[in-house]
Amino acid sequence: MVEQLKPRYSVAWINKIAEVPQDAWDALALPLQTPFLEWQWLNNLETSGSATARTGWLPNHLTLWRDRTLIAAAPLYLKGHSQGEFVFDHQWAELAQRIGVHYYPKMLGMTPFTPVEGYRFLIAPGEDEDEIVAMMVHEIDAFCSKHRLSGCHFLFVDPQWRPILERQGFTTWLHHSYIWQNLGFNTFDDYLAVFNANQRRNIKRERKAVEKAGLRLQPLTGDEISKSLLALMYEFYADTCDKFGWWGSKYLTKRFFEQLHTHYCHRVLLFAAYSEQEHRQPMGMSFCLFKGDHMYGRYWGSFQEIDCLHFNACYYAPIEWAIANGIQIFDPGAGGRHKKRRGFPAMPNYSLHRFYNQRLQQILHPYIREVNELEQQEMEAINSELPFNQK
Repeated sequence: MVEQLKPRYSVAWINKIAEVPQDAWDALALPLQTPFLEWQWLNNLETSGSATARTGWLPNHLTLWRDRTLIAAAPLYLKGHSQGEFVFDHQWAELAQRIGVHYYPKMLGMTPFTPVEGYRFLIAPGEDEDEIVAMMVHEIDAFCSKHRLSGCHFLFVDPQWRPILERQGFTTWLHHSYIWQNLGFNTFDDYLAVFNANQRRNIKRERKAVEKAGLRLQPLTGDEISKSLLALMYEFYADTCDKFGWWGSKYLTKRFFEQLHTHYCHRVLLFAAYSEQEHRQPMGMSFCLFKGDHMYGRYWGSFQEIDCLHFNACYYAPIEWAIANGIQIFDPGAGGRHKKRRGFPAMPNYSLHRFYNQRLQQILHPYIREVNELEQQEMEAINSELPFNQK
């Protein structure tokens, strides 16, 4: 561990990302594959009232400077609960309570409410990444020890960043997501060809169901997206969340969606379901983002129950767009019951953990190793049942 910062280096803990100039932050974030660490996205979460102290996400970002130049940053949050994380450590919190340890607050590194691989420290090109990470981990350890936090957790991490944190003594917990990969597809029919005959017929039937309902799905991005469409997307999102009650995960505000219009529509991709009779307002809509050759499905909704619209708006239309636009990886979002039958294999993702309480560490380290073995077996079992052609 680094004992102290080198001369010319300084750190600053900030409670809102707006304290850092956007161009300085994005000089570190824009080269990354993920769009979810860019200044506009994170700032919108804060200014919209979605990720704030009131909602249990107190921004506590760590920045590292050389003289007056920002050379590294870590989006971090102090959490008093585990909601909105999609890595479920509630049993750890219950265990801590039983042994008389305060599990909350805890330090968390992720993009709030976004179970998408790619979290890492933002580090300027040309820097020694191991050295910079060691400095930042030292500062995080000191902060957590000073404020008696139970642990530090990084969720949905960039797999290339994981070994660096493991060298710093963090423990890896294995999970899985359902990820579509472009296997050299040039057309939607190429995608269909990988399935067995039964599932191929099923997908064609589901696609035709939307046509029979008199709907067409229109992809919209950039200047094609109006502020009113984003406000409507919030209504769809909120309605879908409300249907699941406590498990609905409604964390984003209407203002969050509306503020995307000003600065972030170049990353947003909507799939709007228009009726042949009603061309002005969609009957349903899905919300995706894209950057480079990656696409990310996030939210969807419809005010009417329309047969197979969900599958088309969230899977088939995005896959068709992905093939036509050079997308290689499509992460459709949390959950997997519907996804694996539509060509989304289970793929590993990782979280990294450090416990500052010795009793928690002694109990949970061997437990995580056992869970990882079971998780690997589960992924293998899922992927053995994918409805693909046998080769």
